[in-house]
Amino acid sequence: MHVIGITGGVGAGKSTILNFLESLPDVRVEEADRIGHLVMEPGTECFQKIREYFGENVIGGDGQIDRPALSQIVFADKKELEWLNHVIHPAVKEWFRREIRSEQEKGSLRLFVIEAALLIEDQYQELCEEFWYVYTDPQLRRERLKASRGYSDEKIDSVFRNQQTDAQFRMYCQEVIDNSGSPEQTVKQVRELLEKKGLYEGKGDSYR
Repeated sequence: MHVIGITGGVGAGKSTILNFLESLPDVRVEEADRIGHLVMEPGTECFQKIREYFGENVIGGDGQIDRPALSQIVFADKKELEWLNHVIHPAVKEWFRREIRSEQEKGSLRLFVIEAALLIEDQYQELCEEFWYVYTDPQLRRERLKASRGYSDEKIDSVFRNQQTDAQFRMYCQEVIDNSGSPEQTVKQVRELLEKKGLYEGKGDSYR
C-alpha cells in the first residue's frame, strides 16, 4: 500500500483531486479536517481535555463541543489556539497512524491518501511515502475564496500570510499538480502521476 499526502493553500481546489482519487478502486481518501472533528467527539481524550481547559462554556446543549464558541475563543488569543492545536493535531496524526497500520494488515488497499493543510508543519513524512502539492494561481484562488466563502481581500491576505509559501510547498513536496486549468486537465495530471508510479493503468480506471 502506497501512502500519499496531499496539501496546498486554501482555495487551491484540492477537492477536485480527492474526488477523482476516491472514485478509483482500492483507494481510501481521508481529510484531516474531518478527523479533527472525529477526535473531539464526546468520550474522547481530546474532548475531555478541552472541557477541562475551557470549561462548560464550550459545550453545547447536545453535549457536543460548541465549535463556534470554541473558535471565538481560540482565534481571539494565539496562545489558546496553540494549546488547542497541541491537543488536536497529535491525536489526528495518531488516528492516521492506526488506520494506515490497520489497512496494511488487511492488505486490500493500493493507495491511502491523506489530505491536510499542515502536512509539512506536522511532519507527516513519518506516515507518507511522498507529498503532492496542489498549486493554483494565487489570483484564481482569491476569486474562488470570494465566490465560495465570501471572503474579503483583507481576509484572504491574512489567510495567505499564515500558510506556507509556494516556494516552501515546492521544497517539501515531491510532486506538483497545477490546478489552474480545467478539472479535466487536473485529473489528467493525476492519472499521469499514478501511471508513472505504477499504480494506475489508465484503462477503465483500473489498477495494475
